[in-house]
This record gives sequence, structure tokens and C-alpha cells, in this order.
Amino acid sequence: MTWIAALPMYNVTPTLAADWRAWLGDVLRAVDPQTQIVEPGDDLHALWRRSDLLISQTCGYPLVTALSQQVQLIATPHFDAPGCSGANYSSALVTHADAPFETLAACRGARAAYNQDDSNSGMNVFRHAVAPLAREGRFFGATLRTGSHLGSLRAVAQHQADVAAIDCVTYAFVCDALPELAQQVRVLGWTAASPGLPLIAARDVPQAKVEALRATLHDSLKQDPQRAARLRLSGFSVLSLSDYARITQLENEARALGYPTLA
Repeated sequence: MTWIAALPMYNVTPTLAADWRAWLGDVLRAVDPQTQIVEPGDDLHALWRRSDLLISQTCGYPLVTALSQQVQLIATPHFDAPGCSGANYSSALVTHADAPFETLAACRGARAAYNQDDSNSGMNVFRHAVAPLAREGRFFGATLRTGSHLGSLRAVAQHQADVAAIDCVTYAFVCDALPELAQQVRVLGWTAASPGLPLIAARDVPQAKVEALRATLHDSLKQDPQRAARLRLSGFSVLSLSDYARITQLENEARALGYPTLA
């Protein structure tokens, strides 16, 4: 079988996307040089369900809600970024640099932006943070789905929204590569932590290839340390689905407080 590979997340700028593609190419040359790097496309769920997927990157929320029986975990990266600790990450709660809010609690009735309904970092942990503050299932005056973390940041920067939860790795890349955007927002606080975006393979990928990928991931950081630094990669952990149950726990805690939907 000819395998495919794609990294749909953290392509914050074309330069970062090129670094990610080059890193992935080095990994694949060491494990299976015939693997084709493909464009992820708009339907990520279709990509993640492909039986010929050797390696890709998903969000923990779709992993635990839709993909757990169709993929296997390869590893979870460690990122050198504020809000990260080992394989865990959190989201920065951001508002406009000139906004009057000093805490999330002060944002009652404000406008919230979020990237996707099935995002852990943009929706699920945001919902969890807001749940203790909500009244009768509501907290915000309005919500706006933007389609991406960059879209949410721009919505806040352009005063189309007042607050958003931004994956801390994305936020660190924005601070690195898009400082003019980063300067238009400021951090109010941080969400609860959970396991970060995992690298996954299709169920059909043999265990020997999965083990080879795990070994090569670690070696790839030594191959080009400067690129690893630009990508803020510092290591990898092999986690289990039970580790990712933390994401379901956060969802259940929000639901238990009567806050099932970001509203």
C-alpha cells in the first residue's frame, strides 16, 4: 500500500507550513519514503478516517468523540510554549488590548469567538472555563464561529468579538510570526490543561511502522535543531486513549453545571 501523510494543524504562516512539511518529509524518508504528503483539504474528518493514513495530526476532541475506533495514537508532541507542560497544553483566554475586561468573569454579556464546534482548545476548554460563571446556561451576549484560531484572534483584534480561547501553541506561533496581530490582543488567563494534539495513524498501519515512526520522531529533533526550535518542538510522549479521557471529563464538568453549549 502507498500511504499518505498530512499535518493540518499549526500552519500559522506559509513559512511555518514549509517547516512542518520539511520536518514531516524527513520523518517519512526514514520510515517509508514512498509515502505521499497530501494537502489536508477542507474535510478533515474524511482525512482522519482514511485507511491509508500513515501519519497526521488531529484535535483531542474529535479523537475522543468520533475517531477512537478508527485511528491509533502515535505520539503527542511537547511544545516549548507558555501554557504547555510536557504533552499537556491549555488555551489562552484573550481579549482586545484596549478592552475593559481584566478577568473572564468580567466578560459577562460580551461577544465570544471560537474556531470550531469540535475543537478542544477553542470550544471545549472555553466552555469548561465559562461554566461556573454561567446563569441558566448562558454567559455571553453572542457567539461567533470563525473557522480557525487565527480567525478568532482576528475577530478579537478587529472588535468583531470581545474574547476567545486560543490554543497556546497557536498563540505562541502568532507571537513569533505575526507580532502585529499579537500586539492587538492580551491574555486574560488560561484554561484547564489537557493532552495536546496527537499524531495519529489509521488502524491498518502495522505496529512495526508505528514503532518506527515513534523512534524517528525523536531523532528528527536532533537532525535539524534550529527547525525544531522554530516549530517549538521539544519532545514526544506516547499517550493512551485513557489519557485523553481528560477532555471528556472537562466536557462533563461543564454539562454538570448546566452549561452544555458555549452561549
